Amino acid sequence: MSRRREPSAPPLIPGFDPVRLLGMGGFADVFVYRQQMPEREVAVKVLTPQALNDDVRERFRMEANLMAQLSQHPAIVTIHHADVASDGRPFFVMELCSRPGLGARYRTESISVAETLRLGVRLASAVESAHRMGILHYDIKPANVLTTDFGWPALTDFGIASTIGHVASSSVGMSIPWSPPELMSQTVAGDPRSDVYSLIATLYSALAGRSPFEISGEENTAAQLMSRIERAPVTPTGRGDVPVNLELILERGLAKNPRERYTNALEVAQALQVVEGELGLPATNIEVVGGDGAHILPAEVSQADQETRRRPLLHVDSPSHQVEPEAESENSRSAALIATLLTVAVLLIGTVVWAGISATGESQGEITPTSTSGGHRVAVPTPRDVEVERISGDRIEVTWLNPDPQTSDTYLWAVVEEGRSADYEMVDEESVVFDAPHDGQICVEVSIVRSDRRQSDEPAVQCS
Repeated sequence: MSRRREPSAPPLIPGFDPVRLLGMGGFADVFVYRQQMPEREVAVKVLTPQALNDDVRERFRMEANLMAQLSQHPAIVTIHHADVASDGRPFFVMELCSRPGLGARYRTESISVAETLRLGVRLASAVESAHRMGILHYDIKPANVLTTDFGWPALTDFGIASTIGHVASSSVGMSIPWSPPELMSQTVAGDPRSDVYSLIATLYSALAGRSPFEISGEENTAAQLMSRIERAPVTPTGRGDVPVNLELILERGLAKNPRERYTNALEVAQALQVVEGELGLPATNIEVVGGDGAHILPAEVSQADQETRRRPLLHVDSPSHQVEPEAESENSRSAALIATLLTVAVLLIGTVVWAGISATGESQGEITPTSTSGGHRVAVPTPRDVEVERISGDRIEVTWLNPDPQTSDTYLWAVVEEGRSADYEMVDEESVVFDAPHDGQICVEVSIVRSDRRQSDEPAVQCS
């Protein structure tokens, strides 16, 4: 039985003429409108009629208010107006970012080091400004970095953002490849260093053409990605033109322990400025709300940044990890590495049940805890009645049914393509709409995720 949702009708908004559908989500549709005065094209996000409940209305209202507080920042999408349409649906009007965003570019283009540094400083400025206003984003990733008509990055989608000191809902929005380990616990909790991790993971993707813990040529299931994020060391980007100090910035920003990362996004921006200076590039301005950070010079390097430069860089020659330490303190570093490996080994042996099923039926790994009932593991079912349908020339909708729905169930989904690692995302509805990567066959896999993080023993896979 098909559960495909048709796009809602664009609401009648005085002074705005609807042009076309831009995108669809679980709770809202986005349309391009032509504003009459001043004359320009804008993006309008509007709730669907099916989403008109108090919880979704409140989340929508919060997103509009958060973006309005931040929209004067040049690297955050500007919100122009918010209101309720005549049919009762809330909406808000945003700037239209018509150029390809980072999500559409990082897998298909070789983004230069200079552009990545410039992108990183500007995004770090935006993230630091949000944090200074008490706002955590919680979902920084390439797809949420749009590009303005003038080529500036524009951070968007504050739909699951939270004020600092409060916990965001664990049922929406987490994008596994760019999420830090601490956000994968049953209760989502984080601080500014969680956003720092996702920011650095996004910059890593821009350079490497993949998310930080994908392994080229190997299977990269959601369970495997989550396990690597929690346990595996980050490896270099694999690009010969990426300077060592930039690799060190990525390594520090992706540390498992938040205390080992940069304390805030401003430190990230300053560290990136240092690399710009070392490469003879002009320093990108740091634009921070509530400060005079428009011209922070590369020379202003913190003691923490200097210490980062002295840290060894991990290199991987599959299948084993090798370390290339600097000349000084080699014995102490070797001892520390051995101690770390022993600790990881003990944790793995003592606490991890890693069991997953590959396409050939061999055990591949799962990090979710074992749940028992009467001494037997309670299996999480596979979604059924999965349908993949093209709803327009470049839009695909996927729907499925949960045969045993339980409170707080969420769903992991991804497009599966031969020779490409999947970008898994978590959603809380039994449908998703996305842009088709090409005109040919589209295959999607979906798994059910319980509140205790157990997943379907086998994902459902369906092709268009």
